[in-house]
Amino acid sequence: MSDTPAAAATARLPVAPLPPPRSAARHTTLLLDEEAHRAIAARALAAGGIVAHAFANFYAITTRPDAETVRSVNLLKGRPIGQVGSITTTPSRIPFVYDWSRLPPGLARHDVLEIMDALFAEGPFGFRGPAASDVPDHLTQHEGWVRTAQVIAPGHACPSNEFLASCLTAADADLLYITSANRSRHLSGASDEPAHFRGDALAAEFGGDPRFLLLAHRDEAAARARYPHHDPVSTTIVAFHRTAGSGPDGRVRLIVERHGSLPVERVRAVLAPLGYDVVLGPGAATRLQQRDYGLVQA
Repeated sequence: MSDTPAAAATARLPVAPLPPPRSAARHTTLLLDEEAHRAIAARALAAGGIVAHAFANFYAITTRPDAETVRSVNLLKGRPIGQVGSITTTPSRIPFVYDWSRLPPGLARHDVLEIMDALFAEGPFGFRGPAASDVPDHLTQHEGWVRTAQVIAPGHACPSNEFLASCLTAADADLLYITSANRSRHLSGASDEPAHFRGDALAAEFGGDPRFLLLAHRDEAAARARYPHHDPVSTTIVAFHRTAGSGPDGRVRLIVERHGSLPVERVRAVLAPLGYDVVLGPGAATRLQQRDYGLVQA
């Protein structure tokens, strides 16, 4: 593994994304729990493909992390072309994303890793913290003087970790770009565009793009049932580049930046035994809504 793994994630990749060749596999159902299907999808991603894949109890879109590919997905979704991307990777590589010397008072590296383990044991989750210097700028955003990066991961139990590992090997990278599986509200004009948790609807929305590939749950209802505390929406996100200080009981109060799939009450219950409390940040006052497919449910 390279000395600067996050920088290597983009430096070794060609600038322009190359659409993967059409094949019979594109027109069949690829399943996350099939090793051969994961390999097909990983090769497509490494060649510049846009892979929508099963991600715990819903779907996400993952690609190579280079700036040109990220911008092309922003355009496909209807986002501003320069919108900052989130990062996904395997659990062992997550520490590479962050600058642990820039944690706020009351948090140390081992504290944050313990928090991550506890919440990833619950299922999909997201974290924003101080970015390592070699994380590329298009995958970071500044808050005051702090340059931050956001990791979204499916949790320890999800088989998509195996898919992500295959993608990292195929792309010769240590991190990948991830985004919600939906069109942007900037394109639709809606107040919110929830992520998809049905592969057929997701394919209908994006399948016209030759770069698009779907790696589906074999049984979507069963996948959702494995996460009884989560709704099938984009993940809840906790920050650790800043805190809300300490409460009267002395516990550090972590800030929920997005109130998504795991309700804040459950986040609080998971972290209380570790000595932390949580508060809702301004962007988390309203919880994300679940996509409504009408009367038809998978």
